[in-house]
Amino acid sequence: MRHGILALALLTAAPTIAMAAKPNLGTVAERSGYQQTGRYDEVIALCAAFQQAFPQAVRCFDFGTSPQGRPMKALAVSTSGALTADDARAKGVPVVLAQGGIHAGEIDGKDAGFGLLRDLLQGKVGKGLLDKQVLLFVPVFNVDGHENFKAWNRPNQRGPAEMGFRVTAQRYNLNRDYVKADAPEMQAMLALVNAWDPLATLDLHVTDGAKFRHDISVTGDPVNVGDTALREAGKALKAGIIAKLKTQGSLPVDFYPSFAGYDDPASGFVETAYTPRFSSGYFPLRNRLVMLIETHSWKTYPERVRSTYNAVLDTLELVAQHGRQWRQLELDADTRAAQLAGKPVALDYKTTEEKRIIDFLGYAYKRVPSTISGTDMVVYDERTPQLWMLPLRDTIVPGITVIAPKAGYLVPAEYAAQVGAVLRLHGIEFRTLATSQANAEVESFTADSVKFAAAPSEGHQRTTLTGNWKPASANLVAGALFVPIAQAKARLVMAILEPQAPDSIAAWGGFNNSFERKEYMESYVAEEQARLMLAKDSALQAEFDKQLKDDPEFTKNPMARLDFFARRHPAWDLGYNHYPVLRTGTTY
Repeated sequence: MRHGILALALLTAAPTIAMAAKPNLGTVAERSGYQQTGRYDEVIALCAAFQQAFPQAVRCFDFGTSPQGRPMKALAVSTSGALTADDARAKGVPVVLAQGGIHAGEIDGKDAGFGLLRDLLQGKVGKGLLDKQVLLFVPVFNVDGHENFKAWNRPNQRGPAEMGFRVTAQRYNLNRDYVKADAPEMQAMLALVNAWDPLATLDLHVTDGAKFRHDISVTGDPVNVGDTALREAGKALKAGIIAKLKTQGSLPVDFYPSFAGYDDPASGFVETAYTPRFSSGYFPLRNRLVMLIETHSWKTYPERVRSTYNAVLDTLELVAQHGRQWRQLELDADTRAAQLAGKPVALDYKTTEEKRIIDFLGYAYKRVPSTISGTDMVVYDERTPQLWMLPLRDTIVPGITVIAPKAGYLVPAEYAAQVGAVLRLHGIEFRTLATSQANAEVESFTADSVKFAAAPSEGHQRTTLTGNWKPASANLVAGALFVPIAQAKARLVMAILEPQAPDSIAAWGGFNNSFERKEYMESYVAEEQARLMLAKDSALQAEFDKQLKDDPEFTKNPMARLDFFARRHPAWDLGYNHYPVLRTGTTY
């Protein structure tokens, strides 16, 4: 019986067996026919109740505390005898992390997960699956957001009647926080991941978007990104989930169904390789599998919970069958990552213009003028199914590619606390230099252009840098950090420390002080110094004259003309636009 949760929702509002009453393993969602979802105190109670009912197979524990003081609950579920991270590692038992409620209004994963746990443990579905793996279930990641609870928190979503909110109490979007890890909740999650090292992570969401008939999308990586050989496992997991969902009555798609043009179905779709601020971009940098499960918001809550339930069950079936093989592929990828020194590594990816036409199950629609917005609006007719023939761009190739350092990165002592804290959160190896290093041969990055974002993002002023690494020498005082590239998380190291990586410390504005002018020359002083410089240097006069001739904008800009001389004067700040982290070919 593969749809026990749906039958429970639609046919009865009471627990099906006596064990569910003592202790009570039923949910508000089930008792309401999936019209409602419970509050967070239900998660706390259910976590304890499952451990009480199945003490040999369930361990309920806190893995963190939210900013508002709520316990962050997780359940380790297995009949293999491995209910701790150490046991799972010692026994070689693969771990599947199912993460619900990272966006707390998208709460399908919580109710689907509890229903699936009960069915697995009572033998209704998936007999023997828990003998071969650990299901590490986080019902609600964003626990404070979950308790920001009301109707209309998800205006594009059909049910439940009330739900949590997208962001945390501190207004962090946790699915933009994986690398920068500002939120205490994310720091707790990374500690959980470091401890358990899941083979695969399921990030359970509900997507917004147009009205169409498909009920669930399955995307993830490594499929288009990361270690090439490991993509074999990512593709197999993704394809396996989709194939199983089809047999269970779902209409899945294997790309995120967001239109290329806003609110325009005719524009088709563009598949994206996500950066590591997202779960689906983060785990491939650790050489681990991740699947983003997105039910469709316009489906009813019972339908969405059913398809989420099935997707998690399907994953467990696939891991039971292939988990040990996939784990070996991950470990092999770890070995290859530790050998990336001096090799090209993609920092990000882009989708080409190549497209193909696909069949997509939509509804009839029309565009009509709106007296509200003053432009055309889309009106869908859900009574009239329609087959859409739409373009899909899904060819993904590397974007920015750089050569990995020969030995690693050097972080000057003055930045060691800041950078070291980030590296520790991700379980990245580094060493602290006990002695100073004079005239160390390094590579230094100087920005040719710096673009600061006009608006904040996640409380940061993001920064885009262009430039190049060039040979240099540096004096490093004791306390500097050496971050070796020869480690399993080498791709993650580069994602954090390469200045042009899209979610690096630099990209999130962590080093913006390095790209701000700190000292200036008064105009009348610059005028005086420029004349003295020209009088002493005929080549400088020729260079100045040429720029006046060739660059009309320069000629018309008094400050640019004075800046020409300021940049060549001994008073110029040599630290300006210099990225503070260095690369090295020497192992420390």
